[in-house]
Amino acid sequence: MARVHFRIHTELEPAAVLAALTDFGPSRADTWANVETGYLTVHDSGPGWADVTEGSSVAGGVWERSRYDWADGDRLSAVTVDSNTWAPGSRWDYRLAPAAGGGTEVDVRVLRIGRGVRGHLLGTFIALFGARRLRGDMERAMARTAARRAG
Repeated sequence: MARVHFRIHTELEPAAVLAALTDFGPSRADTWANVETGYLTVHDSGPGWADVTEGSSVAGGVWERSRYDWADGDRLSAVTVDSNTWAPGSRWDYRLAPAAGGGTEVDVRVLRIGRGVRGHLLGTFIALFGARRLRGDMERAMARTAARRAG
């Protein structure tokens, strides 16, 4: 089991961060490097929630179906329902807070429970290097989002 916690600051306002986290359209793969459109399926959605499968061809193909919930506008959770790599209950939790000087402070907590050999190996990698890697991925996703909004 891998637990990761990190924080980032972005110049984007909280609503823009939430929009990037919950955009499940074709541009999702442009924002999030670990999502490929061939693995992206929105099974169902409604106000403040979505049931989504996403993944990539990394490590021979990693996918997960998650229940996203953002009914509380400053929090978002993505809880794994099914996956070829992560056990149900694995999750991402985001808390968004307006920053004093503008932008958003994003607090991220990740829980990864490996499923099978691949899941346990990736879980070990995440436990050892996850905070730095996942923080960098999030910072790049927010930078891409800001660049698209500016241009």
